[in-house]
Amino acid sequence: MKVKETHEKIIEILKNKGPSLPIQISKEIGLSSLFISAFLSELSHEKKVKISHLKVGGSPLYLLYGQEEQLEKFYNYMHPKEAEAFLLLKKRKILRDTEQKPAIRVALRSIRDFAIGFKVNDEIFWRYMFTPESEIIELIETKKPAIEETEKQQEKIPEPEEIEIQKPIEIIKIKEKSMEIKKKPEKEAFLEEVKFYLNQKNIELVNLETYDKKEVIARIRFNLTPEKIHLLLAYNKKKINDKDLLKAYKKSIKYQLDYIVLFKGELSKKLKDTIDAYKNLFSTEKL
Repeated sequence: MKVKETHEKIIEILKNKGPSLPIQISKEIGLSSLFISAFLSELSHEKKVKISHLKVGGSPLYLLYGQEEQLEKFYNYMHPKEAEAFLLLKKRKILRDTEQKPAIRVALRSIRDFAIGFKVNDEIFWRYMFTPESEIIELIETKKPAIEETEKQQEKIPEPEEIEIQKPIEIIKIKEKSMEIKKKPEKEAFLEEVKFYLNQKNIELVNLETYDKKEVIARIRFNLTPEKIHLLLAYNKKKINDKDLLKAYKKSIKYQLDYIVLFKGELSKKLKDTIDAYKNLFSTEKL
């Protein structure tokens, strides 16, 4: 398998097909989705391929730079409120945050492939990603009198303390500019590490059951078998023992799911032999 040749094939497919899922690319090339996901991850790291925030069946779409507008045709895979916010923003081109319903305001912060947040005189607005900047400036100019009038009125009326809306905007900007993960409390750090691993492998985190700085238990789903849910038990340590495996097994019985164990090191030969022995065990009988 020639890596460079496969990269070129993937790029050619994206040129012809536009934004695509790993499973679609794997069918075109004739390789497993697992290999294709690894190649796509490499291309993304090299800034040759982009990854959408929008997801189709739990998986992001992969696209070439310049194909962003083609993501519009997948808007029906969004949450209904996100789709509603998308259609409204596309139609109006610019939206004033305070004039929107709470659910739409939340949705605007989620549709990062299509919405850009910005401020005019400390007031938040949203612009449609693909509307030319010159047109946006013109629309802002027409809204300026209304903005200034609102500011005059607010000087006389105390500002309500119901919703703090500036913080999400700052978070959006940070995520757009950098792939770095912000420092988090120790309890959150391992969870973020697990989430990053799942995202790299295109594995959907269906539901987070419990987590702390030492362990994460979650329901996950593979793209190749989207109809089946697995239980993930991730341990924040380099070595696991038979007690850890027994604990994982008992959890799988509780949740009635097949389980997967994730940890930071490699299995010891003794533990690997034990696992192989159990796999090959047909039955036990009382003598």
